[in-house]
Order: sequence, then C-alpha cells, then structure tokens
Amino acid sequence: MSQEELGEAVDVTFQQIQKYERGYNRIGSSRLYEFAKILKVDVSYFFQDYEEGDASTSNVTNTLAGEADTPSFEYTRSNNKEILTLIRAYYGISDERVRKKMLALIKSLANIEDTEEDFQQEAEEQRKALFAAAST
Repeated sequence: MSQEELGEAVDVTFQQIQKYERGYNRIGSSRLYEFAKILKVDVSYFFQDYEEGDASTSNVTNTLAGEADTPSFEYTRSNNKEILTLIRAYYGISDERVRKKMLALIKSLANIEDTEEDFQQEAEEQRKALFAAAST
C-alpha cells in the first residue's frame, strides 16, 4: 500500500503520512488504531521492536499508568515557541547572579547535574568578579 493510498484511507495527505513516518508529527492513539485496522495488523505490531522494560518505552508506560516520576522532554517544532519564550525570559533577567540561580533551579528541577565544565566556568566568573571588585 502506498503512502497516498494509506492517506486517503484515513483522510489525510500523503505528506502527513510522511511526517508521521519520519517522526515530525506524533500519531494519536485513535489514528494509530485506524492504521492498524486498515493494514490488518494488531496495534502491537507498531511496537514490536520495543521490549518490556526498555528504557525508551518505560517513561511512556509509566506515564500511561500515572506513575511518571521524572518528566521527559522531546523537542518538536510545536514546543519551539515555549523554548524561545523560556530563553527570552532567562536573558531578560538583568541581574547575572539571579540568572545563574534560576539556571541552577531549573537544572535541579530537571534532575540535571552540573558538569566539571560548569564548575570551572562558575569559578572563572567568581575570579573575575573578585578581581573587578579589588580593582575598584
């Protein structure tokens, strides 16, 4: 079955089918069910490469079960506006110390640990601040 035929069967364009196939757009569960019905396969067919407890599926499984303890983030074009808004707000904070504390807060909320490079950068900034204060 061609992409065009599949698209006609579910009333979407073949370009939309291509976007689903390439992962540019997410497929809702009802649409996935439609695809399975048209292709005469069980819905589980689309998940055959995933094993139970696979790290790539565990968050989805936990979320569906209402047990997600760590949020996940997947970049898509749809959340691009959110990212830009966050960056603009971050750089809109004029006080550099407050900005760094916000970054630390966001990292801690996301369970992202600082790297050695982060510590070195912070130490360099503190050294510069001390040098600037001593020079005045």
